[in-house]
Amino acid sequence: MEVITLAGYFILAAFMLYGPYGWCWFRKENKRDYGLHWEMGRQDILVLVLLTVVTLLPLTFIAVNWPGQDLPRHIGSVTFFRLATAGLIAAIVEETFFRGLLHTIIRKHSGPFITIFAVSLLFALCHLFLAMHWLRMATFFPALAMGFLREKSGSVFPGIIYHGIGNLWAIWFFPGF
Repeated sequence: MEVITLAGYFILAAFMLYGPYGWCWFRKENKRDYGLHWEMGRQDILVLVLLTVVTLLPLTFIAVNWPGQDLPRHIGSVTFFRLATAGLIAAIVEETFFRGLLHTIIRKHSGPFITIFAVSLLFALCHLFLAMHWLRMATFFPALAMGFLREKSGSVFPGIIYHGIGNLWAIWFFPGF
């Protein structure tokens, strides 16, 4: 039984994507203060590349040796395109909401470590709505990286890229989750 209908996903995605911008507009606050700008400096790019390599290489080794894996995967082009599109849209929507709005609100009341931990935990818990499986909680760990990127760069953009790459990686290694 599916918990959320397709229309429900669209409504939720619209709220998560446009809600932070509406929040800034309503409160007359600068979007940049919420990391809602798509910019990266040279140092941000280097940190993003390093963090991506440092996290995805070990995960790739784990995934290749995961019980029941049948690699290489053969995913049809239509299925791949559908999953990739959904993954990239999810990266934009989720980073805007979690690392844009929630990160900023919590950060105003606590330090960077508590903020990154709290938002990462909320992020992982929300992934349980998609499917109640313990492996969904593993999204906590890349969320820590995305929180670090948000804190370091002041923008959601590096996190969006990291998240998008992670989602594309997951299509290959864990498309059923």
